Amino acid sequence: MARIVVDAMGSDNFPTPDVEGAVQAARDYGVEIILVGDESIIKPVLDKQNTQGLSIRIVDAPEMLSMEDKGEKLVLKARSKDARNSMAVGVDLVKNGEADAFVTAGNTGAGMVTALFRLGRIRGVDRPALAPIFPTATGTCVVLDIGANPDCKPENLMQFGIMGSIYAEKVRGVKNPKVGLLSNGEEEGKGNELVKGATPLLKSSKLNYFGNIEGKELIGGKVDVAVTDGFTGNIMLKSSEAVAKLITDRIKEIIKNGSILTKIGGLLVKPALGEIKKLLDPSEQGAAPLLGVNGLVFIGHGRSDAFAIKNAVRVAKQAVDVKVLDAIKVAIEESLKN
Repeated sequence: MARIVVDAMGSDNFPTPDVEGAVQAARDYGVEIILVGDESIIKPVLDKQNTQGLSIRIVDAPEMLSMEDKGEKLVLKARSKDARNSMAVGVDLVKNGEADAFVTAGNTGAGMVTALFRLGRIRGVDRPALAPIFPTATGTCVVLDIGANPDCKPENLMQFGIMGSIYAEKVRGVKNPKVGLLSNGEEEGKGNELVKGATPLLKSSKLNYFGNIEGKELIGGKVDVAVTDGFTGNIMLKSSEAVAKLITDRIKEIIKNGSILTKIGGLLVKPALGEIKKLLDPSEQGAAPLLGVNGLVFIGHGRSDAFAIKNAVRVAKQAVDVKVLDAIKVAIEESLKN
């Protein structure tokens, strides 16, 4: 049975969605759930749930990380061996072998720093990368990095390609995944110095390297993994989310303010619009893996509801079951020999 730690103090509306989603995951996926956070706040919410027959326990973590914890202050909290906040306690459970994966909907920066300092990096990985799943015309694409590393070196993108490829194959079930390098043009030779420097590394690797891709190839489903620096990836992620919201909101507005025929048409296409909404909803994936740290860590959106938390646990369980961390370590080790 996979043992998944859930940060019960993570989401914007903690602890209710975090606890409810974790309980649903324990019931639906047969995992052991370890809730970390202030027990005096978590327990009343947990007591309202039907937990009969489920393996759920609380580990008290009375301290809180806040949005004010930044820079040196955050680093000190992330590194302190005596830290008692939910992220530090939860990550330590993974580090000490008491749990298999950690899931949080807390502050992304805090989650990355805490995981990095308490778990360390996989040998051969210079920088960990956050790797969400993007919907595409043919399925999905693992995109990394989307914010952990604003500035990268060509070697970092090579490592991202290896980790993303393993994740796509093991967790997403993609055989021999195609890896693309995000650029401002499809032709080799296009791009900034980072892209030009990464190209020969990716071409000479054992990856199924597709070549340069623009945003349209990514969304069009031409590749299964797209690598880029965290600055570019974060802009792409937020822009994509904003465009998707604009389109869905505009369609709703047009139907609401339209003629009677428009409203009737809206009712007829409502099921199709529901499928589109599901495709664009980040809560369907729940959380993105932080690849490159020496443990399984998944970071979700602060606005996560119970459904998103449940799905985050599902994704974490899949990663545990297929031993994706071990597979990434082996692939990185092999790359060091080349």
